[in-house]
Parts: sequence; C-alpha cells; structure tokens
Amino acid sequence: MAGTNLYRTPTARTNNQKFTYSCWFKKSTTGTDEYFVTNYESGNNFGYINNGNTDKFVIYDKAGGTERLQAESNFVIRDTNAWYHLVYSVDSTASSNRVKFYINGVDRFSDFTVATAMAQNSSVGFQQGTTSNGFRVGSQQTGSATFNGLMSHVNFVDGLQLDASAFGETDSTTGEWKIKTSPTVSEYGNNGFFILKDGNSVTDQSGKGNNFGIGGSVGSLTKTEDCPSNVFNTLNPLDNYYSNYTYAQGNTAVSSTSSNRTYVTSTLGMPSGKYYWECKLDSTLNSGTGGASTSVYVGITGQTPISPSQFPSDGTCFNCVMNTNGQVYSNGSTIGSAMGSGWSNSTIVMMAYDADNNKMYFGKDGTWLNSGDPTSGSTGTGAFTPTTSASATPIGVYMPQWGVDWNASYVSSFNFGNGYFGTTAVSSAGTNASGNGIFEYDVPTGYTALSTKGLNL
Repeated sequence: MAGTNLYRTPTARTNNQKFTYSCWFKKSTTGTDEYFVTNYESGNNFGYINNGNTDKFVIYDKAGGTERLQAESNFVIRDTNAWYHLVYSVDSTASSNRVKFYINGVDRFSDFTVATAMAQNSSVGFQQGTTSNGFRVGSQQTGSATFNGLMSHVNFVDGLQLDASAFGETDSTTGEWKIKTSPTVSEYGNNGFFILKDGNSVTDQSGKGNNFGIGGSVGSLTKTEDCPSNVFNTLNPLDNYYSNYTYAQGNTAVSSTSSNRTYVTSTLGMPSGKYYWECKLDSTLNSGTGGASTSVYVGITGQTPISPSQFPSDGTCFNCVMNTNGQVYSNGSTIGSAMGSGWSNSTIVMMAYDADNNKMYFGKDGTWLNSGDPTSGSTGTGAFTPTTSASATPIGVYMPQWGVDWNASYVSSFNFGNGYFGTTAVSSAGTNASGNGIFEYDVPTGYTALSTKGLNL
C-alpha cells in the first residue's frame, strides 16, 4: 500500500465508547513511520494506530481536546516475510481491560508502556469522526505516512469490543494462528465495514455499504496472491550488501543506485522440491564498469558474500547466476557463455531450480536457454550445477538473489507467483500444473511457486 491510502466519510457513530479494528498485514520495511488506520475529526478529536521508526506500535486517542489514551509497545515488529494479525478494541465502559491489543491472537496490551490510560466511561476520539474522508486505512489523516506493505481482511466494528477470536483461530494441526475468512461478527454498526477480503476489493463486505475510495500518490491497489494462508517469497531488505536499494510493491521490486557491487537475497529458501520464478528488467540498462549489458545478475545463492570481491564474475563466489550479457557464473567460475542476446527493458528472465537434483535453469521471454529442459530430472538437460565455496559458511539452502555491478543504476521487478511485475499484471497467465501462483509463462511440469504452500506440496 505504499503511496496509497483508503478513505471514506464516517456517518453518525453507533457508540462513542466501543469499537474494534482488525487487520492482517505484512510489513515491507523497518524503521519507517507508518500508519495502519486513522479516524480524524479535528485536532481535538482523533485516534490512530502507528508503527513508528522504532518498529514499535503507538496507539493514541484524543476526544474533546482531552488525551484519552497514549501507549507504546515494548515489543517490535520487524519480520518482513510474515503476516501478522492485529486487533485493537476499546470499551471505555468496562471496569477493567478497557483497551485490548492482540497480535496473532494474544492480547499484548500488558506489553505497552501506558503514558495516558483510558478512563472509565470516557468518550473515544477514534469514534468521533464524521469529517469528509476522515477515516483512512493505511495512512494518517493527511494521506501521508502510508503503510509500506500488504493488508488483507480489514474489519471495523462500530459499537462492540470484540476479541481476536472473532477474526482468527488456532489451527488444530499446526497450532498456528490463522485467518477466519468469514468473521463471527453479529453486527457491524453504522460505521462498520469489511474490506480487502478479495484481493484489491474496497467494496464493503459487511452488508453496511460503507465502501472506500482509493487515494494517495499511487492511487491504486495491486492485488497479490501473497496472503495470510500462503506467504510468497519476496526480496529481503534485511539481507543485502550495501544499502543503496529502494524496495517497492511488497519487496518484489528493487532499484539500486550504488557505485559499488551490491546484492540482495530473498526470504525463502529451497531445501527440496522444484520452483519457478520470473524477473522483469524494468529500466534501460545503464553503463557500468563492464558495460551496459553486464550490470544485472539474477539467480540463486547458497551462502552470503562477505565482500564485493566475492561478486559472481571475479571472486570466490557461491552463486549460480546469469548476467544480462548471458554469462553464467558459479563459485567465481564461468560455467556458461552467450546465453541469449538482446537484453533490454521489459525482458523477462525465467528461472527454475530443481532442488532435488541441484540443477538451475535460465530462460528468456518464454524460451529456455541452452536448450534447457527443467523436467529432465537428474539428467539436467541444459542445466547449470551450482557449487558453494569451501571457504565460506553455507546458509543451508539455495535462495533467489539479485545484484548489480559497479556504478549501475537499475530497476527490476520479480514475480514469485503473485501475478504482477511491480504494478503491472502478467499479460496472459501461463499454465501452472501445481495450481500455486500466477506467472507470465508456462511453468514446467512438476514446478511450483516459492511460497509456504509450494514448500509443502
């Protein structure tokens, strides 16, 4: 939702002392000031949930010019690969537990430092708003400080304090907290709503007709297959060399402006099975030390470089990667040359890794390079075999990687199965025998998307 916010104008509230807000979210950044939700009437009447630049939650409420609640969590949220469930509910008429704040089904409000406690029977600022577009999901009241990540199944209940069990439940097999696609809510109240149930839908599913508009600098929502019940692989902003990166679209798009060799890995590894993903070259290739066509590298890594000298083309490297000159490298050695030509803006690189046989395949715009056949198994027709450096510590599994060479400014977007390159949907989805993920080109038989569901197929 980076650069995007959702808004509506509230009507007369059902109750100015009770409400419940619930959402599932996945962060894309850390150390960034982000707002989950704001209801703003005026400087004297408003409330919000914020995840600040310390990655701690802040909840604030003010009504009638009087501060009703101010609290900051003693815990942080920093996992950019995990979906979380947040429930914030208030009942100021209660004799105790007037404020509840659940993370994944557990009330964590006791883990907050409370500067101002909610007094009994006080009015609530979060329930005062009737100002035009005063209710915003994913930003503060001005539409700035947007939430940089994914949101799903956002509920607001006007007039009731509910527990997390209304929106989620514990899986009897895994013990994990999982989503209830149909919340057990008896009545949403005048201002209640249920949005983002089906991907990018801002149409209220509660029956109240409280639909939202879409605003912000982007002004659109991007649907993704990534959801609380199936977490897809993304790039990992916590695992990169140098910091000259900008991430977007839920960490599926990346740009670099570094004068150094840089890399970024992803969040999920491939211990076994067969996986497919795509990378679109999104910007005109810029000149680097090796020339315009040698700037970008895509592939896999099994260990983390400790210095730029371990870059694929000239160091003791442990990747199996291909650059945009069609050169394939593994462990500092060239293992394939001239794998395609005509690399340009909009080129889509196809990648398939057979973890069961340790074979890596590269393709370009619908054609497997080196006459590759990802379904050939141990034969590995047209495949490349990645190797690791004996001098470095393996991370245990191979995972997707992206990098740029010296003085390269470049943008790429990945489709790990979410059906989009950045904000652009695939032009015509290819076949996928596993039924997991949406891709531009046909997925080889037996391969699947790198996701939690894919890892368990």
